[in-house]
Amino acid sequence: MMVSYTLADGLRVGVEHLWPLAVLPVAVALLAYVVVWGDYGSRSASARSRRLLFGSRVLVVVLLVVAAMGPYTVQTRETAGEPSVTLLADESASMAVYPNTTDSLVSDVEAEGVPVTKATVGSGNDSRLGDGIAANLQENGTVVVLSDGQVTDGRSLSAAAEEARALNATVSSVGISPTETERAVSIAGPQTISAGLPTEFTVSLGAVEQSAPATVTVSVDGETVATESVAAGESFTVSQSFNETGTHRMTARVEGEDVYDVNDVYYRSVRVVEKPDLLYVSGGDYPLGDYLSDLYDVTEAETVPGDLDNYSAVVVQDRPANRLGNVSALQEHVIDGGGLVTVGGDNAYDNGGYEESPVASMLPVRVGNATGGTANIVLAIDVSGSSKEGLGVQKAVALDVLEQLSDENKVGVVAFNYRAFRVAELQQLGGNREAIADRIRRLQSGGATDIAVGLQGADELLGDEEGTIILLSDGNDYLGPPSAVANQLGREGTRIIGVGAAKRVNEPKMKRIASESGGSYFSASETNRLRLLFGGSSRRYEGQNLTIVTPDTFITSGVTLTANPGQANRVAVKSGADFQIATADGEPAIASWRFGLGRVVSITAYDDDGTLGDLLRKPDSLAVTKSVNYAVGDPARTSTGVTAVSDARVGREATLTYRGENRPSSEDVTVRQVSENIYEGTFTPQEVGYHDVLGTEYAANYPPEYGAFGRSQQLESVVEATGGQTFAPDDGAAIARLARQQSTRVRTVRDSWGWLTLLAALLVFLAEVVGRRVQVYRGRTTLESGLP
Repeated sequence: MMVSYTLADGLRVGVEHLWPLAVLPVAVALLAYVVVWGDYGSRSASARSRRLLFGSRVLVVVLLVVAAMGPYTVQTRETAGEPSVTLLADESASMAVYPNTTDSLVSDVEAEGVPVTKATVGSGNDSRLGDGIAANLQENGTVVVLSDGQVTDGRSLSAAAEEARALNATVSSVGISPTETERAVSIAGPQTISAGLPTEFTVSLGAVEQSAPATVTVSVDGETVATESVAAGESFTVSQSFNETGTHRMTARVEGEDVYDVNDVYYRSVRVVEKPDLLYVSGGDYPLGDYLSDLYDVTEAETVPGDLDNYSAVVVQDRPANRLGNVSALQEHVIDGGGLVTVGGDNAYDNGGYEESPVASMLPVRVGNATGGTANIVLAIDVSGSSKEGLGVQKAVALDVLEQLSDENKVGVVAFNYRAFRVAELQQLGGNREAIADRIRRLQSGGATDIAVGLQGADELLGDEEGTIILLSDGNDYLGPPSAVANQLGREGTRIIGVGAAKRVNEPKMKRIASESGGSYFSASETNRLRLLFGGSSRRYEGQNLTIVTPDTFITSGVTLTANPGQANRVAVKSGADFQIATADGEPAIASWRFGLGRVVSITAYDDDGTLGDLLRKPDSLAVTKSVNYAVGDPARTSTGVTAVSDARVGREATLTYRGENRPSSEDVTVRQVSENIYEGTFTPQEVGYHDVLGTEYAANYPPEYGAFGRSQQLESVVEATGGQTFAPDDGAAIARLARQQSTRVRTVRDSWGWLTLLAALLVFLAEVVGRRVQVYRGRTTLESGLP
């Protein structure tokens, strides 16, 4: 049985055993009998001498008993260790743009008397920096990374940072700067499109040490279609229509001398299929029918027939529920992967009895008033060190966001860096608006950024309630997996609206986080659009034309709106649907969602004459085209053979999807069946360029290692999160000092003191024996025991 007591801060005393105490009274009784009352030495010794002898022997017994009890102390104190440095050197291909300072840095550190262990954490096309850091961590140790921080495989730097924090270890880095010019070009866009439809492709240029814009040329099937002068980190859009079906080659090439040639060219294979077959159902002569006929193979009808197998999508315009036709066939069509677009008018939605029809369940809107706008909302505000310079901006944006929300909403606030802090509990905004605003004004910044933690904290604040998280951040998060967390929240019914609240915002990261949850992204200048979603009756939106509510979706990307339809059916966007475009007074104009395997779009705005009016004229007509394209989905949905190939990289496993009654066979492809008549194959391309797999052409591009150059902000965040430092390449002395500091730590130390009590017992016994011998020597007693 162990007993301990705290005497002071940082000091605790205790014993390991209590049973030796039971021996003490027995030993004292025996001593008393032998020394005081028994015939010890000589009965002629004085009573005083016997008492002194008894006391000394009792003291010896007590010390022996205490020693047997195992006395100990536990205290917190600073202890020194053996300083050492582990230098992780990245020798992967992306490091070719930096000067080699590894050997000189090792010499500088060792010259300060601190030993260095060098380990290589990247080579060739692999940068397993996260794995390298994790493998070299030691408790209270120091790891110094000489790398650009670009990870292409293995565990993430965020996972390595978590392991470092668990071991109380620090990750520091060497602040290297590129000295060589390097560029990497890439193309993003769909792989399968319909013939004749204009399609947008984004061409991007990543570069370091590029003093002037570089020339990027884009060609289609060998013919140049665009030539642009592009600065490092910028991109441009190419709109291209393909009239011939089959596979087409789109190639981007950047001009200029640099370290590597392999990433100066990017290949993209585009598969063009026949125009989709559409069924257009209407009861009148509307201009939309002619508009669709120019883009698709259209069959017109007054009602929905029972057989829809030949159609990719059905477009219904201004038809009442009792004249729709076979709604059951329409439901099966959508559930099985077909598309549906319902266009409003004087005979549709609230005017057409949709609320009492089975078609209502398929629509992304419900018939009725759209002035709701009440919700459970948590503002997740980034107060990390990366946002320190722009914290004033973030506070202003947060207060502006708060101003857009109606009094009927319940609102809470969470602030986060690498931890989440509850600033305001979820509460009715009406009556608490100023109190919540005051708490936002008091926020202070500091610490590393972990948006994933902030999202989790916001989700915890929502509790079991369904709601929306409005994320205010610069998006410069490199510690956690925010996209994965956002995806999980989206599956649980919580959407994230990202707001870029800083002077420099990582918009791609913020947009991805929002889209993973099914939400949307707004810049700081677009927060007034939150009134469309959450304004309610107290904060109604007022505009002049149609307004994009959810930007950068498939439907709204690249769309410009100038039209102002005079009418709109009375509807409200359902929970889980995407509010794409609003009317001038904030009511839904276009909304969409997934239903079964299919896609459904509701267009509820229309002109006074019952047509779509200016919505069918440029530039607004693109919104209609993209709405129908969204409903069509994959134009190769019903084709056979290879229907999709993932973005292929040399040396990396790529996947393909194959549809057919029989399993495909190829020596270079490993195939497995994933569902009826659908197979998934994996293969590994070995050379860049255009290649063939299972009779289908695909494009293979340079390894990811050649796609990202320059120092990664992710590495800097890991350094900050673990309490490390960033050193200059010639500052070995500072690295040595950090190693010494890290080896000297305040630790909790346990000391056992049984040996000391044993020593004390021995000294008391020897002192008593020596004292009695001295008595005999000096003649003060003639007794052999030495007692006077």
